[in-house]
Amino acid sequence: MIRIALFIGFHLWLALASVALAQGADGAGAAAVPSQAIAADLLGLKEPLTLQHQSDPVPGWVVSDASGTRGYIASTWAVTGSVGYSGRPLDVLVAIDTKGRIGGARLMRHAEPILTLGLSDSDIARFVGGFAGVDLSDPEGPGTGPDMPDIISRATVSTGVIRDSILRTARTLAIARGVLPGGGIDRVSYEPKSWAALVAQGAITRRTVTLTEASRAMAGAKVPVPPGEAPFIDLYMALIDPPSIGRNILGQQQFTRTVGALRPGETALFVASSGLTSHRGTAWRRSGVFDRLVVVQGDTRIALVKPGYVRVDDLDAPDAPDFKERSIFHLPGEGFDPLRPFSLELTASRRSETGEVSLTTRLDYVLPIAHTIAPPVEQAPLWQSRWIEKRHQVASVMVMMAFLTLILLLQEWLVRRPRLWLGLRLGFLGTTLIWLGWVLNAQLSVVQVVAFVQSLLSGFHWEVFLIEPVIFTLWGGVALGLLFWGRGVFCGWLCPFGALQELSNLAARRLRVPQINVPHAIHERLWIIKYTLFLAILALSFYSMDLALRLAEAEPFKTAISMRMMRAWPFVAFVLALLVAGLFIERFYCRYLCPLGAALALPAKLKVFDWLHRRPQCGRECRLCETKCTVGAIDPLGRINANECVLCLRCQVVMNDAATCPILKRRARK
Repeated sequence: MIRIALFIGFHLWLALASVALAQGADGAGAAAVPSQAIAADLLGLKEPLTLQHQSDPVPGWVVSDASGTRGYIASTWAVTGSVGYSGRPLDVLVAIDTKGRIGGARLMRHAEPILTLGLSDSDIARFVGGFAGVDLSDPEGPGTGPDMPDIISRATVSTGVIRDSILRTARTLAIARGVLPGGGIDRVSYEPKSWAALVAQGAITRRTVTLTEASRAMAGAKVPVPPGEAPFIDLYMALIDPPSIGRNILGQQQFTRTVGALRPGETALFVASSGLTSHRGTAWRRSGVFDRLVVVQGDTRIALVKPGYVRVDDLDAPDAPDFKERSIFHLPGEGFDPLRPFSLELTASRRSETGEVSLTTRLDYVLPIAHTIAPPVEQAPLWQSRWIEKRHQVASVMVMMAFLTLILLLQEWLVRRPRLWLGLRLGFLGTTLIWLGWVLNAQLSVVQVVAFVQSLLSGFHWEVFLIEPVIFTLWGGVALGLLFWGRGVFCGWLCPFGALQELSNLAARRLRVPQINVPHAIHERLWIIKYTLFLAILALSFYSMDLALRLAEAEPFKTAISMRMMRAWPFVAFVLALLVAGLFIERFYCRYLCPLGAALALPAKLKVFDWLHRRPQCGRECRLCETKCTVGAIDPLGRINANECVLCLRCQVVMNDAATCPILKRRARK
């Protein structure tokens, strides 16, 4: 039967996936583009407005009106590549004003499970719009103030991703547009420093090439370099944009003239030298290019040219060396980052009999961090704060899973004590339903399986799944349980809705509600439903995540557990119908309809151990366990179907009960 279900589901998956590929449904697509109306709404302005797109250094739009620039807008998908819990792009337009505050935000595109949790568009719009007014320059970091909107309960992962992407995009945009200081050069602070102090700090760097080094490098020159320890060139370099460097080297007036002559984005490089050779040479007078000097940053080589060159005659630093040449060069704003390491490459050449011989040396430079502006405090990743906040709940889940592991490892001892087994099982199921389900809201769902698969295909991000610590911890335990025991670890012990069904059926039995024994031939054919349903949900997710999530409403978990029946009446009626059916057929939903159980049964085929024992007589001489199995996981031949077993251990109790098991009774009589 399972093979038939897989066959049908596979072909259904192929059909839907081919349509999805043909139509390009739910693809990454382009980032959202704001209209004038959206820009006016986000920034609280009146139309008409002008929106100008800028791609460097961060893609976004500059919003202006007749009075000038009024703010900036960017897409979270374009800036941070925000991906939701569904594994699909999550795009929010974020606006900031010129004072470093979030003007507003609007959710433009998503494929999130929050739509299936009863949240209306107004709920989402209210949450996203709640970021208006957040101060990005808050010294404690944005997102810590009392005005920050809370993550929506029962949609913590999706709304957490939205909040994280809004704050990170707003901060990145504000730094890129100069609204917030963003780790650039400190062009304001000034502290008196001597030349020696600047050299010791690394603000001025030095490279000395001796005559002997030059003589070896340019051996064969027509005019040889005499060997010696005197400098062939004693080269110094510094970026002089920070006043604490440039003003101490040049003096106030000369520094002001130099910086004032810089065009937007340019930086000023100070080079000075003494010794036998010149760092400038003379060819630049004819060509306009200082052929002896090249600035190197990564794979970029920047030539120093006559426009922007300034000759310096005197230095203000009293302890500066006696230089032969002092120069200032303008470095371009495009293609050069003054905050990254770079080098000044100097090449000196002399003629030889065969052409030229040359010496090349490099002087490395990194602007000291003391002369940069630290960016504003960045909010810690949301998943970290969530783990700290939920540490006690996570610990309780880990204790439950550790206790369950102990039960399963000691099952041979436990099943010989029926009363203890029953008490532990009922107590554990009650804890699962009340604490794990209704209190912690830790009900796993097929939606999470689909989201995981989609994330693997579209670019996996651990952070998305780490946002919900309890669910992540529970899934980790279930994954290990699948490997060692099969799907029964979750379905039989850790599923709140499964616990609700079993406990309600137990109450029905105590009240003498008649139980329906489904014939095995019909029973195994009904299994097809849940496997086909799971494959249909998975296949549909490749075409439309929204439609897949709607089909996933076949799960009653959200209504019965996550939302505690606080939902529209059709959903509640569906849950009640399933529970009523479960009063007559124990775990009716688990047996025939649960797509999550089907999803877990497939990888459970890889389980390493077989912990449930059978005797040769089982299914031939005795079929008592088959009748006692409340989920119909034992076939007429006495074999346990691991795909259907919920690991309740009832059959093991029967096998080891001398007063119940016919085989043990027969042995006792003999």
